[in-house]
Amino acid sequence: MAQEIERKFLVSGDFKSGAHKQTRITQGYLSSVPERTVRVRVKGDKGFITIKGIGDETGASRYEWEKEIPVGEVQELLKICEPGVIDKTRYLVKHGDHTYEVDEFFGDNEGLVIAEVELQTADESFAKPEWLGEEVTGDVRYYNSMLMKTPFKEWK
Repeated sequence: MAQEIERKFLVSGDFKSGAHKQTRITQGYLSSVPERTVRVRVKGDKGFITIKGIGDETGASRYEWEKEIPVGEVQELLKICEPGVIDKTRYLVKHGDHTYEVDEFFGDNEGLVIAEVELQTADESFAKPEWLGEEVTGDVRYYNSMLMKTPFKEWK
């Protein structure tokens, strides 16, 4: 089983000047139950289907399986997804020995910016850039599958 270990943070500051790549992402969920989320996404000019398992007690580690599929198939599957679509731009920002994935959300999640860093082990140390804000690892409100159900604009 593939295990994903990542930590998630809010972003407060200029990260875009350090970005070396950006990609638009549109995604929907065929299943958003925590035990097994099934997501389809168009990322740039490629399509993907991803299955994620429930996270561990910290929320930093969980099973993940992903496969590339044709964009046309993703567009067909998006028609039968649960209500709500995630629309965001992902920026890749190298800092120290890691590359942060920083997601700037649009639509109902406009104003939310989240950074994730993938780690090899749960206790791996990493350099934190100055624009990295509060850690939200394990806070289910920030999972994309939950942002689809309760968008950021409704939090206030």
